[in-house]
Amino acid sequence: MRSDVVKKGIEKTPHRALFKAMGYTDEEIRRPLIGVVNSKSEIIPGHIHLDTIAEAVKAGIRMAGGTPVEFGAIGVCDGIAMGHTGMKYSLATRELIADSCEAMALAHCFDGMVFIPNCDKIVPGMLMAAARINVPSIVISGGPMLSVKRNGIQLDLNSTFEAVGAYKAGKMTEEEVYDYEEHSCPGCGSCSGMFTANSMNCLTEVLGLGLPGNGTIPAVYAERVRLAKMAGMKIMELVEKDIKPSDILTHKAFENALTVDMALGCSTNSILHLPAIAHEAGIEINLDIVNEISARVPNLCKLAPAGHHHVQDLYAAGGVQAVMNELSKKKLINLDLLTVTGKTVGENISKAKVLDYNVIRSVDNPYSSTGGIAVLRGNLAPDGAVVKRSAVAEEMLVHKGPARVFNSEEEAITAIYNGKIQKGDVVVIRYEGPKGGPGMREMLSPTSAIAGMGLDKDVALITDGRFSGATRGASIGHVSPEAMEGGNIALVKEGDIISIDIPNGKLELEVSDEELERRRKEWKTPEPKITKGYLGRYAKLVTSASTGAVLKGN
Repeated sequence: MRSDVVKKGIEKTPHRALFKAMGYTDEEIRRPLIGVVNSKSEIIPGHIHLDTIAEAVKAGIRMAGGTPVEFGAIGVCDGIAMGHTGMKYSLATRELIADSCEAMALAHCFDGMVFIPNCDKIVPGMLMAAARINVPSIVISGGPMLSVKRNGIQLDLNSTFEAVGAYKAGKMTEEEVYDYEEHSCPGCGSCSGMFTANSMNCLTEVLGLGLPGNGTIPAVYAERVRLAKMAGMKIMELVEKDIKPSDILTHKAFENALTVDMALGCSTNSILHLPAIAHEAGIEINLDIVNEISARVPNLCKLAPAGHHHVQDLYAAGGVQAVMNELSKKKLINLDLLTVTGKTVGENISKAKVLDYNVIRSVDNPYSSTGGIAVLRGNLAPDGAVVKRSAVAEEMLVHKGPARVFNSEEEAITAIYNGKIQKGDVVVIRYEGPKGGPGMREMLSPTSAIAGMGLDKDVALITDGRFSGATRGASIGHVSPEAMEGGNIALVKEGDIISIDIPNGKLELEVSDEELERRRKEWKTPEPKITKGYLGRYAKLVTSASTGAVLKGN
C-alpha cells in the first residue's frame, strides 16, 4: 500500500503515535488510508450540506474495509463574489484548490482519494488535482439545488440577477424583486440551471471520474446520500485494482466530455476547465478540437438559461447517462472507456433510457444539428472566443453594430443601469482577462441587466473576461489574446463596427489592418490593477484563456 511509507515498520513508530493521538486504532492504521477532501463551508449554498455527503462517503469507505481521513478545501461562491473585486479570486482559486489537494494527498501518502466538491471552480480544481496526483480517485458532488415555481415561473439564481435589470428598467417593482429574492434559491445545492457547477458535475460523470447520477441527482434527495456511500465503497475497489485517473482520463474521455458538453449546452466555462484538466493529464485539448466536435454533435437539451428546464428535469428525464445513450445511437460516444464503476462507458449506459423527450430531445430531432457552444475567430479574436450558442436568440446569431467600449466591468454596469446602452450596440468589456483582471471575472451582472431590460435580443456583449453559465444572449467571452497582452480588443474605439457571425464562427472588427497597426503603435501596456498578494503572483503566471488559463510551468 502507498500508505505503508507512513505507517509500517519499527521506523514508523513516531508516525503511528501521531495517528493514535487522533484516536486511530491499530486496525484502522493497518487498513488502506483514503483521503476525503471535503469543501464544506458556510458561504456557498452548494457546500452548506457537504458534511452529510462526507459522512456518507466515510461510512462507505468503512463498510468496504478502509479508513477515511477527512480534510478541508476552500471555495468561493461565485454568486456572492459577483460584480465586485471578489470575482477576481474565483477562477484563481481553482489553482489553489488543486495545489492544496496535491499537497495533502502526497504529503500523507494516501492510498486513494475521494473528492467532494459541488460548485464552479471547486469541481475543476479537484479534477485537476486528481489527474495530477494520479492515485485511485473518485468524485462525488453535492448535487443541484431545486428550482421552484412561483406565480407560474420557474425561478433560479439567474432570475434574481435579471430582476435587478428589470427593476432598473421600470418593469418590476421593488416588492416583486424581493419576492424573487425570497424564493429563487430554496435550499442547498448548486444553482439549478445548466450553469458552471452543474455543467462540470455532469461532465465529471462523462469523464468517468464520477458515478452515474453524480451530475443530476438533486442535493436534497436521499439518493444523493446513497450515491455518496456507493462512492465510498467504490474507492476501495479502485484501490484494490489500482485503477488510477490516468487509466480513465484518456483523450477519448475528453472527446466524450466535449460531445456531451455540446449536447447539453453547458456553460462556456467548461471550455476553460476541460483543457486545464486535460493539461494535468498530459493531454492537449484546444479550441480547434472544440469546434470540430461542436460541428458534428447535435444540441439535445435547452436547460436554463437557454430554456425553461432545470437540472431536476434532466434528472427526471434520465440524466446524463440517457443523453450519452441517445448520442451513442449516432456513434458519437466512445463506449469502450474505463470508468470508476469498474465498467466501461458502454456498460454504464446500456440500460439508460430517455424518459422525457421534451427535456432530452431525440438525436434525430435535436434543437440544432450543431453543439451548444461555438468558438469564434477573426481579427478581434485571432486565438478564439467562446459563446453559448444554444442560449443566443435567433435574431442575434448574426449581428453588426457599433462598439461601446469599457475598460472594466464596473464601467459597463454603470452605463447599462443608467440607460446608456441602445438597441444594436455591441458592449465591449476589456482588461478583464486572466492577466488584466486579474482573474478573468464572470460578467453575470451586466448580461443579466441587459436581459432583464429586455435587450438580450438587441445587444451583444464581448469581453476578454468570461460569462457565468447562467448568462444568456449574445455574450461572447474568452477573447484571446486579451487586452492586457496587446490583443486587438485593446485597440477597439468607441463607435467601431463589430461584426458577429456565430453560425460561421466569425468575430470581426471592421477596421483596416493599417489602422489597427497605427493604433498599436500608440497603445501602451497599462499598469497592472493588482501587484501584491496571491492575485499579483497569479497575474504573472497565468496563461491565455485559449489554453485554459493554466499557470506557466504547470
